[in-house]
Amino acid sequence: MQEYLDKIYQSSNLEELESLRVELLGKKGLITAEFAKMREVEDKKAFAESLNAKKSAIEAALATKKEALQKEHILQEMRKDGVDVTAFNENVSTGALHPVMATMDRIIAYFVAQNFSVESGPLIESDFHNFEALNLPEFHPAREMQDTFYLKDMRLLRTHTSPVQVRTMLAKKPPIRMIAPGAVFRRDMDLTHTPMFHQVEGLVVEDGSHVGFAHLKHALTEFLRYMFGEVEVRFRPSFFPFTEPSAEVDISCIFCGGKGCRVCKNTGWLEVLGSGVVDPNVFEKVGYKNVSGYAFGLGVERFAMLLSRVPDLRSLFEGDIRLLEQFK
Repeated sequence: MQEYLDKIYQSSNLEELESLRVELLGKKGLITAEFAKMREVEDKKAFAESLNAKKSAIEAALATKKEALQKEHILQEMRKDGVDVTAFNENVSTGALHPVMATMDRIIAYFVAQNFSVESGPLIESDFHNFEALNLPEFHPAREMQDTFYLKDMRLLRTHTSPVQVRTMLAKKPPIRMIAPGAVFRRDMDLTHTPMFHQVEGLVVEDGSHVGFAHLKHALTEFLRYMFGEVEVRFRPSFFPFTEPSAEVDISCIFCGGKGCRVCKNTGWLEVLGSGVVDPNVFEKVGYKNVSGYAFGLGVERFAMLLSRVPDLRSLFEGDIRLLEQFK
């Protein structure tokens, strides 16, 4: 009897313990075999009491050992999944804003400080808001300037954030001082273009003829010097359907100081945004009368490239941790 109890207490795992249970208490086990001998003995009562005592002792030993082995098994599993909370790593890596989003936030912060509101609109637009209301009627050749993603229901992915300006003018009356930051979409992909990119467009509208090109030049010159430091700023005549007159805005090259280098193609200048005085046809489409204003738009990725000295726009979206770690 003691021999079997010792085997039970020395079991090292649940499988071994179960094997002993079957060996002792199973249908063909030792205790069962002992009970079969009862017909051969004279004092059946004493024999049965002795066997029942042995059986009870074995069952109690099995139950106690099983409980102990189960607890040990649970502890082992917990140790496998456990985390050493006392471990300390001095080189913990912290996250940071993506350079494009950091640039966007910096631009927004500047204009909010200049009392501009921040407006938003849908990514899927109607032809009216994206083109027609911006002086780009159907078949206008300037529509080819923007490679558009059209949808089956004759709607489209917005090609600029200017539709937000239209929606704001339709919903509000002058004066308006607003910017419209957000994602836009065009079918384009090269070193300096991606199919999805971000713009910040601005609009200022006031009653009467108080706002002109001089106001536009002052506002954008101050903004560009805030972003890039004491750079030279020049305005070149250009064409945008929704502004007249229109101008491209350049800054002196921040890489060579205006002396000429590979980045600025030896011109000493970098193009950074477009602008102009709002065309009267745009005001007519939104029902404005006797007002004046100016608008501008910039590519956030272009600014991020210049500020971060990144030569290939696509590298900002490839998720290369070696590049992104430099912008913490």
